[in-house]
Amino acid sequence: MSLRRPRKALLLVSLVVTLALLCCGGATTVMLLNLLGDDQQSSLNASLGCGKGGAVDPDSKLPRIRNYGADQMRNAAIIINVGSDLQMPPRAWVIAVATAMQESRLVNLGYLGSDNDHDSLGLFQQRPSSGWGTPEQIQDPVYASTKFYEKLKTIDGWEAMSLTRAAQAVQISAYPDAYAKHEPVATQIVNLLADGAANAVGDSVTMVCAAAGQIAASGWTIPVKAEVGSGFRSPERPTHQGVDLIASRYTPIVAAASGVVSVVKCDEDFSGRKSCNVDGYPGKGGCGWMVEIQHAGNVMTRYCHMVQRPFVRENQTVTAGEVIGRVGTSGNSSGPHLHFEVHLNYDRSSAGAVDPVQFMREQGSPLGGEG
Repeated sequence: MSLRRPRKALLLVSLVVTLALLCCGGATTVMLLNLLGDDQQSSLNASLGCGKGGAVDPDSKLPRIRNYGADQMRNAAIIINVGSDLQMPPRAWVIAVATAMQESRLVNLGYLGSDNDHDSLGLFQQRPSSGWGTPEQIQDPVYASTKFYEKLKTIDGWEAMSLTRAAQAVQISAYPDAYAKHEPVATQIVNLLADGAANAVGDSVTMVCAAAGQIAASGWTIPVKAEVGSGFRSPERPTHQGVDLIASRYTPIVAAASGVVSVVKCDEDFSGRKSCNVDGYPGKGGCGWMVEIQHAGNVMTRYCHMVQRPFVRENQTVTAGEVIGRVGTSGNSSGPHLHFEVHLNYDRSSAGAVDPVQFMREQGSPLGGEG
């Protein structure tokens, strides 16, 4: 296989298109607000695309994310373009960018003397002594990215793995859990540089926006295919910290993203009772049978009113799309539905709650009939 530079005519959008994309207004991304430069905080709109425009030319003036300079963003663009050239799906781009963020902060590192980790070099800290290539080859970002993707392709089932498991399978790092924290920003870098490609179906090269039930390249999917009923903190229900997804009893509920189950319980009602195996009613109080999952980027999701004991246990690792329970109407409920919440900073309180409709739209997995 040739290690030629990606062909701009086929893979790259022009700077004019990129600047137009950045200036067209629209919803900003919650996870990225504090990372964009001041002049971009209100102009990011990459989430409207699904990667059809290709990646940004690494040699053009690239948009910036705070803490990542011109060379680092150029390296991210090269990683994305190599993945596109190799016909790797956009989920692989997110994994590769996040891996390089952890290994090198997207800096093409040379030999660091006494600070060097063995003979590790380049964007992915690949080691000549482990067969990744010569020092000169590894310090070529195109070569290094190609070798990363080639190894990723050999990992059986990588497409369904959590980002940290997939990255670790390639890297064999001494810190196997370190990659997860970079997933949200890596997702936004891919969206920013590749026309919202992290919103496309993660395991497909067709660059089609993820539809209901499909897992986006961001690693997120909808928990249940259903219309949104009662909304987040509406005038009628200002203390409603999530949204109600109206679905039939026993409809499967899936994990919205990979993570670790942190809570499985029958939530007490206002009278202190744990009576989740019967239908609830308005004013009873409590979430009924419920699950909470902690995800990369300090995000927590909550799933309430299940019809029976959930199928998962605390401290269990789950993957995006894995069935965790079934829709019911236990607890403070007037009929079968899933009450779904999203919390930032692992804050289980109302202070950590954000609008799930907006959050899931920004992950490329819009709730209800959106998209």
